[in-house]
Amino acid sequence: MLQSNDHAVVVDPGDATPVIAALKSRNLSLDGILITHHHSDHVDGVQQLLECYPATVYASAGENYAFPHRAVREGDRIAFPQLNLDLMVMETPGHTLGHVVYYGANSLFCGDTLFGCGCGRLFTGTCEQLYHSLQRLAALPPETRVYCTHEYTQHNIRFALTLEPDNPTLQVRAAETDRLRSKNLPTLPSTIALELETNPFLRCHTPALQTALEQHNPISAFCTARTLRNSF
Repeated sequence: MLQSNDHAVVVDPGDATPVIAALKSRNLSLDGILITHHHSDHVDGVQQLLECYPATVYASAGENYAFPHRAVREGDRIAFPQLNLDLMVMETPGHTLGHVVYYGANSLFCGDTLFGCGCGRLFTGTCEQLYHSLQRLAALPPETRVYCTHEYTQHNIRFALTLEPDNPTLQVRAAETDRLRSKNLPTLPSTIALELETNPFLRCHTPALQTALEQHNPISAFCTARTLRNSF
């Protein structure tokens, strides 16, 4: 939830109940709902929210949705004046063909394209598409805060350590992540800078990753890593 004064925007509400509870407890109006892709754990709360709040839903023009929405495409800009927020839409196919992310205010709302120390599985997109989508996100300013939709960081780090056990930054991140999760605290947001130093799916150009994966170019290393992560 993005909040300013008495206005809010939510991203990928898979369940309306906690969203409504938060809106009511803080006496907020809901100005918008941002959807990154069509999977049920990202959209199942939308219809109930629309029954309670007259919000505008923004969702990819490349996917189908049962609820009313404004279709968005690459390069579109979405303004929420009451929150002093301006977001740009980026198309990031891979996890799904129509996946989009929202970037602005030094923040990236990236759904299931990029995770803390990981990336999304392949459903309707290709490995090559996901690689290029992640390269676009990796090129964002290093201080960009990364807000993905799932708390998968701890398990992703365990996988990353099988590929780069001697990465000192990854070791520090592992310890800090374990500390946070032991207190039931989130590991998010991350930053692009931290992902570049620790996320194996953004490091497939490095000799260490290519050696570990027995591949000699970034895309083949990436695809091998994604396949290995599926069964980890």
